[in-house]
Amino acid sequence: MSTFNKNRRRVLGGLSALSLASLTSNWNFATAAEKTDKPNIIFILADDLGVGDLSIYGQTDFQTPNLDQLAQQGLRFTQAYSNSAVCSATRFGLITGRYQYRLRGGLEEPIAGASDTIGLPPEHPTLPSLLKKNGYTTALFGKWHLGSLPNFGPLKSGYDVFFGNYGGAIDYFTHKPGVGDNVKEDLFEGEVSVHKVGYYTDLIADHAVDYIGKQEATKPFFLSLHFTAPHWPWEGPKDEATSGEIKSLFHYDGGNLATYAKMVTSLDAAIGRVLKTLKDRGLDKNTIVVFTSDNGGERFSKTWPYTGQKTELLEGGIRIPAIVRWPTKIKPAQVTQQVAISMDWLPTLVAAAGGEPDAAYKPDGENLLPVILGTAKLQQRTLFWRYKANKQRAVRAGDWKYLKIADNEFLFDVVNDQRERANLAEKNPDVFNKLKQQWEAWDASMLPITKDVRTHAVDGKVQADRYRALIED
Repeated sequence: MSTFNKNRRRVLGGLSALSLASLTSNWNFATAAEKTDKPNIIFILADDLGVGDLSIYGQTDFQTPNLDQLAQQGLRFTQAYSNSAVCSATRFGLITGRYQYRLRGGLEEPIAGASDTIGLPPEHPTLPSLLKKNGYTTALFGKWHLGSLPNFGPLKSGYDVFFGNYGGAIDYFTHKPGVGDNVKEDLFEGEVSVHKVGYYTDLIADHAVDYIGKQEATKPFFLSLHFTAPHWPWEGPKDEATSGEIKSLFHYDGGNLATYAKMVTSLDAAIGRVLKTLKDRGLDKNTIVVFTSDNGGERFSKTWPYTGQKTELLEGGIRIPAIVRWPTKIKPAQVTQQVAISMDWLPTLVAAAGGEPDAAYKPDGENLLPVILGTAKLQQRTLFWRYKANKQRAVRAGDWKYLKIADNEFLFDVVNDQRERANLAEKNPDVFNKLKQQWEAWDASMLPITKDVRTHAVDGKVQADRYRALIED
C-alpha cells in the first residue's frame, strides 16, 4: 500500500462519526444546490396600492421598512403600469401574460364577486401552469378573483395549493364578501370552504410562512401572495371591535388616512415575516421576489405626482410600484426607467425559470429579464388600455400618451408633464393622429366591449368636466 493511501486511511479513520455526518451533509447540500439551480419565485401582489404608498416611492405619512429594504436589495421600477385600472381585469393580464381583452372574463371591470359563469378558462396556459410544467410546485394564498367554483379556480389553472378568497373583497375579520348573517364566508382551502379567525392580511402571511418552511431544497417553488390590503373595507389589524359597524363593504363614507396607514404598514410587516422566513431557511439568495400592485390607488392612496385614481386611465389609476429582488443575479440598489406592465411578468419569470410560454398563446407582454439583469438596454414600448366607464382609452408610446375621456382627447408628454396638464395635441398633430390610429387598430384586434360587460358606474360627463376644468386651470 502506498504512503498516500496509508495516510488517507489514517485520516478517514480518525474522523468522528459527527465529522463524517457533517461531510455527508455538506455533500448532500451541494448536490441539492446543483439540482435547484432554477430560482424559487415569490410574487407578491397588493390590492389598490397607490404608486406613492411606499416610503421608498415618496410616502411620508408612514414608513414601509420591509418593502423599502426589498427595493434597496434589488431593482425598483419608476415607470411600471397595471394592465387595467381595476383588479380582476389586471389579474387576467398578469396570469396569462396577454391583454385581458382577449378573454370574455377580462372585459369585466371588475368581475362581480365570486362569479361562477365568468372567469379564467381552465384550459388557458397561465404563469403557474407554465412554471409547474417546468418542475415547480405552485401555491396561491390570498385573492383569486378570476371566477368561482365549480367552473373556475386556482387549482384548475395551475396552482397545487390554495388558501384564500375567490371573489374581489372580504371583510378582514369576518372574511365575508358582504354584511349580514345570511352572507357566507368567502374563505377556502383548495375548493373546500373553511372558517378561520384572524386579520386576513396576517392569515395570508401565516400560510406563506408555513409553506416556505415545508419546501424541499431539491424542487423549486412558485408562491403567489395576493393580499387584499389595502382594498376596502377600511379596517386595521385592531379594528375588529368596530368591524360590525360597517353597513356595506363598499363604504365610501368610512375609513380615514390613519386607518389606511395601519393597513399598509400591517401589509409591510406581514411581508417582512415572509421574507425573514425565506432568509432563515437559507433560500433567499436564489429566490426571485416580486412586489407590485393590481392597479392605481383609491380613496386614501398617495398617487403624487400623478393625477387620477383607480377606475381612471389617468396616470394615477394605472401607475403602480414594482420591485424585483434576486440576490444571485441582480445588484442591489438598482433603479430602472424601463416602461413595464403587469402582463410582462409571465414571459419574464418563465424565462428566469428556463422555460418558454405556450406557442399557441403568444404573450402580449415582453420578457424584461435581460433589462432586469442589466444585459440589455431599455426596451421601447407601446402599451394600450381601454375602460368602458367614461369611454376611456389610452396609449403610451415612448414619452407620449394619448388619452380620451368621454369626448375629450389629450396628448401628453408624461415624462416631462407627470401631472398630465399640458394638452399638446394641437402642437403635435402627427403624433396625436398616429397614436389615435394605433389605438383604433389595436382595439379592433381585441374582443368588443358589449353592453353586458360590467363596469363601475361612474358619471362620465361629470368626470370629464372635472378633468377639463383641471386642464383649463
